[in-house]
Amino acid sequence: MLTEQHAVRFADVALGHVTREYPHKLDQVLSGPDDLRTPSTLHPIFHGSFDWHSCVHAYWLLARLLHLYPPMAHAERIRALITAAITPEHVAAEVDYLSRPHAAGFERPYGWAWLLMLAAELKRHSDHAVQQSAAILAPLADVFAQRFLAWLPKATYPIRTGVHSNTAFALALGSQYAATCAHGELMQAVRHAGQQWYLADRDCQAWEPGGEDFLSPALIEAECMRRLLPATKFADWFDAFLPRLAQGEPATLFRPVVASDRSDGRIAHLDGLNLSRAWCWSSVAAALPQADPRREMMREAARRHVEASLDAVSGDYMGEHWLATFAALALEAS
Repeated sequence: MLTEQHAVRFADVALGHVTREYPHKLDQVLSGPDDLRTPSTLHPIFHGSFDWHSCVHAYWLLARLLHLYPPMAHAERIRALITAAITPEHVAAEVDYLSRPHAAGFERPYGWAWLLMLAAELKRHSDHAVQQSAAILAPLADVFAQRFLAWLPKATYPIRTGVHSNTAFALALGSQYAATCAHGELMQAVRHAGQQWYLADRDCQAWEPGGEDFLSPALIEAECMRRLLPATKFADWFDAFLPRLAQGEPATLFRPVVASDRSDGRIAHLDGLNLSRAWCWSSVAAALPQADPRREMMREAARRHVEASLDAVSGDYMGEHWLATFAALALEAS
């Protein structure tokens, strides 16, 4: 489980990179020479953690850990960091970046979803000072909510990859923001897209893993539908989606993967796959009836996946700048 000891460890890792500006991988289309700026000039809040989306979910991780363990070590540092970073001026600059020509697809949909997750976490936070940051961040969250609303109706097909473009992951996170912030229009759009894309899926073959996946296309789809369907309807859908789960099939979903070179940023994704699978296994297992024999199989699979990659959350920066977020999701779900 996500113990206070884990929380302190993960916070220590995240605090080490959330404001670390370099190395940095920018996501931008240049309209001219004036667009060449430093990461902290372009993104006064989210310029650390190697890239924009990893920085966003590093802030989410720190806020979440503080929410779970208010008296934890690093609590004052986390509180001070969030309130110093999320200011009206900084948020306005982040919003302004999105108004640039060619920025309409910036971080779609992974970064969009994580920004909304951060906004939701701040809004429901137990710490008043941190909760106030939700109102300050709201204009940026609204931009991304509106981008989801504009994009989902014209996204005819889902994206079933194991990396950032996966649409099931984006819907799973976006639904949490819509629920927390009572954004009915977004929730309706997310549910409609999820059902349009995934409701008819049957007998998933799980052709995975890919060599640089950090998401399981099969399991993240199940986690998405768990969030979007009523419990009884989800149970029926899940039975049809993975009909041989009780026999341990597809076997690939039960086997942790191996990251052969953790200094290679894309191969290091595979540690994330282990942790995100564990998150999905635990979350979906909890949605099944108590007497369902698959629950224990799924929990055991989650345990093995966590054990395979938990140590990788620190060590090499290619994993260190993001893996603790997925470790926290996995452990909290268990």
